[in-house]
Amino acid sequence: MKTMEATAKAPSGKVNWVVFNPKTYATILYLLLSLPLGIIYFTVAITGLALSIGLTPIFIGIPLFFGVAKLLNGIVNFEQRMIRQILGLPTPPVSYTYNQQSEAGHNWLMRMVRGFDGGLFIRDLLLVLLRFVTGIVFFVIMVTVISIGLGFITLPVVHIILMNEMKLDILENTLFSYFHIDWTYNQQYMLYVGVGLVLFWIALRVVNGLMQIQRRIMYVDEPYQQPSVPVESQIHAPVQSQYYEYQEEQPTQGMMQPSYREL
Repeated sequence: MKTMEATAKAPSGKVNWVVFNPKTYATILYLLLSLPLGIIYFTVAITGLALSIGLTPIFIGIPLFFGVAKLLNGIVNFEQRMIRQILGLPTPPVSYTYNQQSEAGHNWLMRMVRGFDGGLFIRDLLLVLLRFVTGIVFFVIMVTVISIGLGFITLPVVHIILMNEMKLDILENTLFSYFHIDWTYNQQYMLYVGVGLVLFWIALRVVNGLMQIQRRIMYVDEPYQQPSVPVESQIHAPVQSQYYEYQEEQPTQGMMQPSYREL
C-alpha cells in the first residue's frame, strides 16, 4: 500500500532560495538553449515527416517514417531526462516488457513496425511542436524579466560612466524632477538598486515557474505516477505459473494410480 502511494505522488522538484540555488541558473541556461533546440527539433520533425511522405511511393519513406517516429520519441525522452537532471528529480522506475523471444527471428523493419505505437507517435509529435512554441515564448519572457531587473541594478554604473565619459545625464528628467523631489544621485542609486534586486528576485521566480510549466507540458511526472513492474517478476512469471500448475496436477495423477498394497 505504501509503494502504491509513493508511486502516485510525483516528486515536487521545487526550487527554494532562488537567488542562491544552482538549479535556478541551470534553468536559465536551459531556457536560453530552448530557442535553438526548439528550432532544431521542429526542423527535424517537419523535414523527416515530409521526406517520409514524399518517398512513400518508392518504399523508402516507410522505414524512414518509423525512423522519424523513433527519433521523436528519443527527443521527448531526452528533454524529460534533461528537466529531471536540472530539477534534481530521481530516476523514474523502469517499466520493462520482456518481448525478446517474440521479436527473435524478425528483421529490423519488422521490429520497428511491431514496436510502433500510433498514440505515442502523435503525442511525441505534438510535444515537439509545442516545444518549439514554448521555446520561443519562454525565451522572450525570461530575457525580458531578467533584463528589467538587471537594468535597474546596473543603472547607477551606467549613469556614472556616461557622466564621466560623455557628460550625458540620463537621470536629469526622471520622475523625481516631475514630482519636485530633490534627491541626490546617491539616494536615487540606492532606490534603483533596491527596486532592481526586487525585480530580479521576481524574475528568478518567474523563471522557475516557467520550468514547472515546461515540466508539466513534457509529461515529466508521468513515469512516477505509473507503478513499476520488476523485470524478474515479468520474466519468471510464466515459469512460476507452469510450476504451480504442475504441482496441482501431481496429486490427481497419484490418486488415479493404485498402490501395491491394494493389489
